Amino acid sequence: MFPGMGGGRGGMNPKKMQGMMKQLGIEMSEIDNAEQVIIKTTDGDIIIDNPSISIMRAQGVDTYQINGDVKTAPKELVIPDEDVRLVCEQTGVSEEAAKKALEENNGDLAEAILALSN
Repeated sequence: MFPGMGGGRGGMNPKKMQGMMKQLGIEMSEIDNAEQVIIKTTDGDIIIDNPSISIMRAQGVDTYQINGDVKTAPKELVIPDEDVRLVCEQTGVSEEAAKKALEENNGDLAEAILALSN
C-alpha cells in the first residue's frame, strides 16, 4: 500500500510511517483504559474483554480495530407483564400458561393467542 514498506531490509520505521499517514490525512490513536466492548445484535451480544482498541481517522471517518478475548451471550427473551395480561384477557388462561405460550412463540402476542385458542 505504501512504497518502501515491507519486511526485512529497507522496511519503513514507525515514525516515518506516522509522518506519511499524517500527510495523507490519516491519524491513529488508541484507547488505553478500555475494560470491555459489547456489541449488541438482534441474536445476542458479542463481548470483548481486555480489549486493545485502535482508532484510525481518515477523511472524517473513524474506523475502530478491536482485539481481545471474545465471547458471545445469546439474547434473553423478556416478556413484559402487559403482554402476559393481554394474552390472559384474550384467552382466559392463567398467567403461567400465557407466559409459557409467549415464550414458546418468541414473545409474539398474536401467535401466543392463536396457540392458546386452538
